[in-house]
Amino acid sequence: MSDPSLPPTSRREARQAAVRTGAAATEQDVVSAAPATPTLDDLFTPSAEQDPYTGKPKKKRRVGGWIALGIIVLLLGGAVGVGVWAWNAYEDQIRAVLGWEEPKDFEPGLAHGEALVTIAEGEVPHTISERLFEAGVTKTGSAFYDMLIETQQNPTFYPGVYRLQLQMTSAAALEALQNPENKLENSALVREGLTVAATIGILSESMDMPLEDFQAAVSTPADYGVTADTLEGWLFPAMYTFDPGVTAQDIIRTMVDRAVQSLDAAVVPVDRREEILTIASIIQREARFAEDFYKVSRVIQNRLDPNNSETFGYLQMDSTAQFGFGQLHDGSASTSEEAQYDDNPWNTYVYTGLPLGPIANPGDLAIDAAMHPADGPWLYFVTVNMDTGETVFTNRYAEHLRYVAQMQQWCADNPDSGC
Repeated sequence: MSDPSLPPTSRREARQAAVRTGAAATEQDVVSAAPATPTLDDLFTPSAEQDPYTGKPKKKRRVGGWIALGIIVLLLGGAVGVGVWAWNAYEDQIRAVLGWEEPKDFEPGLAHGEALVTIAEGEVPHTISERLFEAGVTKTGSAFYDMLIETQQNPTFYPGVYRLQLQMTSAAALEALQNPENKLENSALVREGLTVAATIGILSESMDMPLEDFQAAVSTPADYGVTADTLEGWLFPAMYTFDPGVTAQDIIRTMVDRAVQSLDAAVVPVDRREEILTIASIIQREARFAEDFYKVSRVIQNRLDPNNSETFGYLQMDSTAQFGFGQLHDGSASTSEEAQYDDNPWNTYVYTGLPLGPIANPGDLAIDAAMHPADGPWLYFVTVNMDTGETVFTNRYAEHLRYVAQMQQWCADNPDSGC
């Protein structure tokens, strides 16, 4: 989640401003001076006048009734409008009060397809729960963890790549993770958004090979035709299966070649590969849904314009500050104040333009989004619900601050949620 704001200002000040902005309301006094209005009963009562030609009572007229009906429709329409606004803004709170919370878990019988999930050495249930959600196995990021707490289970999880299904219940996912037949051999699943350090850690564990072998293999990017100083961004995220006897260097070469394949498929010019990987890596870390990838790409392009008086060329992306400070995989969407002001070439709160290089490994979607940003005026975005990934894009700072306040409220209501 990013909170790009005006030329670097402290997150604490921005949050205080957000609260103030969210609390301020504009009131308009409506003054009306109308004559006495008939009641609805009066409006619905037919006229008792006589017809001047026949002397008979006139046919009952319900013009007044139609007027009253129109008023009621207008009033109900206003109420519906307010209701829709309230539902959109406070759905979670309304559901909680009325007891209408949506189930956190999928219903039994929905499981289908295949989903591959990597369990790292020493990984804890909370992060495994998030991993299952990201892979499409469980319905929410907390479903699996909550199930373990409610059933008072404390299972042992063994590292490796596991074959599960999409839309499983949490109980079924646990059973699958405990079944050794679902563990793949000589395989490594490298997910999107990981640094080189995190990637080679997964490779070492999944392939049961010394970490030192992979550290040596990534030390010389030129061995793989990469001109950058590091392979950051070049170890393409995918599911890999290797023959027995493969070396660490063979594995790294396979991953770099796969990255080149993706760049070529997106028609990225050779001289722009590092630039596109840098943009794509930010998109990969910041966006949650496919449509958001292309919007985040547009935000990056809009903010890079040095003539934009809102941003002055500062990206101000949390992910870049976290990477430069070594906090990218700390599990928090927010940037610490120390990271935000740290003077390093990846910190886009401190320096204008793109960071020094990629901050993570982007996938096909992020690379395509970097090449084809959506059309739009957006300059800001913030994820207002960490469980669902709902992200709001805006082009005005004051409006953005209102959604920052909404995000802060959600985080306050959902502690330990990754904020």
